[in-house]
Amino acid sequence: MTTADESVLGVPMKWVSLTLMIMQMVAMVFVLRVSRTQSVDGPRYLNTTAIFFSEAIKFLVSFILHWWSSSSFRQMCADLHANTVGNPKELAKTFVPSFLYTVQNNLLFIALSHLTAATYQVTYQFKILTTAGLSVMMLGTRLTSDKWFALALLTIGVAIVNLSSNQAKGPVSEDASRSNLIGLAAVLSACVTSGFAGVYTEKILKQTKASLWVRNMQMGFFGSLFALAIAFETDGPKIRKDGFMQGYTKLVWTVVLFQAVGGLIVAAVMKYADNILKCFGCAIAIVLTCFLSFAELHEFTPDWRFGIGLLLVLVATTIYSLGLPRWAEKDEMLSLFNKVEKSVVTSQKSIV
Repeated sequence: MTTADESVLGVPMKWVSLTLMIMQMVAMVFVLRVSRTQSVDGPRYLNTTAIFFSEAIKFLVSFILHWWSSSSFRQMCADLHANTVGNPKELAKTFVPSFLYTVQNNLLFIALSHLTAATYQVTYQFKILTTAGLSVMMLGTRLTSDKWFALALLTIGVAIVNLSSNQAKGPVSEDASRSNLIGLAAVLSACVTSGFAGVYTEKILKQTKASLWVRNMQMGFFGSLFALAIAFETDGPKIRKDGFMQGYTKLVWTVVLFQAVGGLIVAAVMKYADNILKCFGCAIAIVLTCFLSFAELHEFTPDWRFGIGLLLVLVATTIYSLGLPRWAEKDEMLSLFNKVEKSVVTSQKSIV
């Protein structure tokens, strides 16, 4: 059975994976935001320990999937030995992305503790810009003029959304302003770490024969160690006082599970769905998150600025993934970005 023919209960896998991706993106933000803002009796759970458990679950799930995809248990063990003890240099390459993803996940918890779910979800799309920029610098990727145009739209859209969020309720207190700055700094830093980790992971995957599940196992293992070290370094006194699993409820375990399976679902979407469906799913997830933030969490009241910013982000995401429609290919703005692209390439050649 080919990839295109695979299905679950008669439903093609591309639609199953796409639905799971939308559910994970929306539910992860919604549940995490609720878990960080709802009133609790006793100490609140520590995001650093939640990251540890999510990395441990990622390792376990990747191990099971690698076992399932191997021809036998012996073959799986031989494969693991060849990509760990048998090749320590390749194993060491996963240190960097493992650490960065662990830091990124901690930053996302911090961001959702200070920003509304809608503002977070839209602003986090800024990772497209950081990933593109780092791809150009680290992998020598050439960006087309429509991608440069999309990145410019994305930057403007994210800026307008944050301007709307800061002015939606009029004058804010000093503490609220500081909280917004902390959340914005956290999500933008997460965009940078996400971009660097993603580009670095892409680079090492192209240079090795290790399977995706083996790499996920390696990063899950080292991610668990890094998360454990960060937990005791950051929250050591709290852990010694109230325990490693203080404040854990069914809701918190749901957050941990969504955090752990996110990467695996994205991998399934990349395998079974095309770029058009992935872009469509991301747009739906962003809109649904904004709706839930407004209708269920009552965190903000969207105004015309937020609407324009959201529209620009959605359009930018679509253009970056699919390119401009034919009728816009001769647009004057696109011609301007063609000139910019040529000047960038010329400067790069002159530097070399």
